[in-house]
Amino acid sequence: MSIYLNKDSKIIVQGMTGGMGAKHTTLMVESGANIVGGVNARKAGTTVELGGKELPVFGTVEEAMKETGADVSVAFVPPAFTKDACFEAIDAEIPLLVVITEGVPVLDTAEVVQYLEGRSTRMIGPNCPGIITPEESLAGITPHTIAGKGPVGLVSKSGTLTYQMMFELKDFGFTTAIGIGGDPIVGTTHIDALEAFENDPDTLAIVMIGEIGGDAEERAAAYIKDHVTKPVVGYVAGFTAPEGKTMGHAGAIVSGSSGTAQAKKEALEAAGVKVGKTPSETAALMREILQNL
Repeated sequence: MSIYLNKDSKIIVQGMTGGMGAKHTTLMVESGANIVGGVNARKAGTTVELGGKELPVFGTVEEAMKETGADVSVAFVPPAFTKDACFEAIDAEIPLLVVITEGVPVLDTAEVVQYLEGRSTRMIGPNCPGIITPEESLAGITPHTIAGKGPVGLVSKSGTLTYQMMFELKDFGFTTAIGIGGDPIVGTTHIDALEAFENDPDTLAIVMIGEIGGDAEERAAAYIKDHVTKPVVGYVAGFTAPEGKTMGHAGAIVSGSSGTAQAKKEALEAAGVKVGKTPSETAALMREILQNL
């Protein structure tokens, strides 16, 4: 089992013919993901060879879905055009939309998230590495060679920490690893992923990676306490971050004690989550749990 993405997923790429789109479409094809086409209104009707596969380019997401049966779109679209690309995918009712783009204006994302309400599309991102179900499918930029299949579910705000955790636990493997993105507003939250992993019979334990700023981790802690029966191990990036300083992600701003790594660690521990001080310590905590399952 997996969450949101599996071997049957048919993926299109919005912005497939651009530099980043072409590069990562090639890597997704090489990973074994079923890429069925791309979208670029200016190049509709042409084909592009990427990763040894001849891929058709369509004018719209709706057309691409009709012609290929696609149920996932990955968007590699410049920040200025990301909102419109999202609206187009949502209007076409694509089940899963993965937005990789970094630097999307927060107001644009807020509009998109509001537009999603009551609709059938799930959005992951923006500013995220996407989602990987090892040995089945990849929608995004996570290196597919890091880890294989196994019983761990991973949800993370950080792309690089997603990769590190997958590498650290590669001997156990993952059902699905999902990078939700580090912006202040994102489509899929820690809580959404926790709920999906809780309901997935093959996920036996969950790693949750957060970071300073905002209150997403505190809200996730409250959710875990009330709804999650599986063991959860956590890590919060930013224990050494100076107060009031923006760190990396747009969402990582600390004010007073609100949003600090310590406050998040305490909230998670109060919910029964074991929290590591470093990614490696977090992996060791999960390793211990898995060996005793």
